[in-house]
Amino acid sequence: MDELPPSEVEHLNAFADHLARERRLSPHTVAAYRHDLGALAVFLHRDSSSLGTATPPLLRRYLAQQHTLGAARASIARRVAAIHTFYRWALADGRVAADPSALLGRPKVTNRLPTVLRPRDAEALVEAPAPDQVEDPLERTLALRDRAIVELLYGAGIRVGELTGLTPDRVDLVRRRVMVWGKGAKEREVPLTDPAADALAGWLADGRSVLAADGERALFVNRRGTALGERDVRRVVRRLAAGTLPGRRITPHTLRHSYATHLLEGGADIRAVQELLGHASLATTQRYTHVSRGRLFDAYERAHPRA
Repeated sequence: MDELPPSEVEHLNAFADHLARERRLSPHTVAAYRHDLGALAVFLHRDSSSLGTATPPLLRRYLAQQHTLGAARASIARRVAAIHTFYRWALADGRVAADPSALLGRPKVTNRLPTVLRPRDAEALVEAPAPDQVEDPLERTLALRDRAIVELLYGAGIRVGELTGLTPDRVDLVRRRVMVWGKGAKEREVPLTDPAADALAGWLADGRSVLAADGERALFVNRRGTALGERDVRRVVRRLAAGTLPGRRITPHTLRHSYATHLLEGGADIRAVQELLGHASLATTQRYTHVSRGRLFDAYERAHPRA
């Protein structure tokens, strides 16, 4: 994006600032929208146009190019959403005279069911870090951290961004609660399982107190004692999964999906699960009922003699 003129960069920066400050979207979402608009700005600039002078045919040509380049339908749908959001804001802010995206259609995206672990597989994964079996002091400290991470992801169902945003003062081990900042800067309190609370207590007492650099506020830190990032957490989960569930693609969100599905399969009320997950819409939570129903049909086909 170095080739963009200053006026285009200013549009992008102002839009990102609007998303962060006024819409209060997560840093990850802001970065994704800015990246998508930046790619559009580059395309328009190379066509001697700009974000402020784009026309509907030019926008359609950009999306057609994305399809030709092999972009997934979900990625194109996200870019269309980013374009619509940008031009609604730009029109309201007086940066454009008309919205060239008004007639852009939104590609339909297949709503795939989330991957969910069986309870025994989830248990094997969260118990993979075994600090008591590690002799090297540093590696034992990291095992304490990793155990607390996976216990939190599965035992509290929080998002990876919510986990990396935690600070020690947001963990209440006495009440077995953790306070997280969710999407849209919404705060919610989530209960901890006993294993998650125990793992956090071990990390805080014997791990973080040793590893964290002076002044570091993050609950989870890396080998250098500084805040652990989302990519770091994904690597931790991927590494543990490779040892316990080889050949399967497991992410932090897989543990969140598993948490929700296991709650529903255990009889939890769907609205309670919605609150625990921090979903704004009940429709988002209802995806997990489909997963549970699928499990029921699988059980029927395995068990019924005439199935």
